[in-house]
Amino acid sequence: MEKITEKTNVITWFEIPVTDTLRAKKFYETILDLQMYTQQIGDEELTFFPSTPGVIQATSGRVTGVLLKNEYSKPSQDGTVVYINASPDLQKVLDKIGPSGGKVIVPRTKIPAGYIAQFIDTEGNRVALHSEH
Repeated sequence: MEKITEKTNVITWFEIPVTDTLRAKKFYETILDLQMYTQQIGDEELTFFPSTPGVIQATSGRVTGVLLKNEYSKPSQDGTVVYINASPDLQKVLDKIGPSGGKVIVPRTKIPAGYIAQFIDTEGNRVALHSEH
């Protein structure tokens, strides 16, 4: 087993809780301009962010996740915040949030590693964006 070092990702997977899979999928596909797919696994609906097919493992070097609907996960504005890659232009993503049903709560803000912003998605989750430009 590979030890976590400065060359490996500490985060390998994330789950964003949803109550309405179709609404959340449409929101994220619209603001990020990507395609997602939903899979039913037991009592859970998982809507996958793009990743390399068949490569879901900690050592892949890639971080990805899902929109998750199940009886245990509830959308929240409290707790851990997931930062989603908004490259190449964070502002273009932010401009789509309001018209898509979300709400920007922290506008585009300069940090040493680029720009960040935070928003509330259609499900009530606090989520963030990061872009180098």
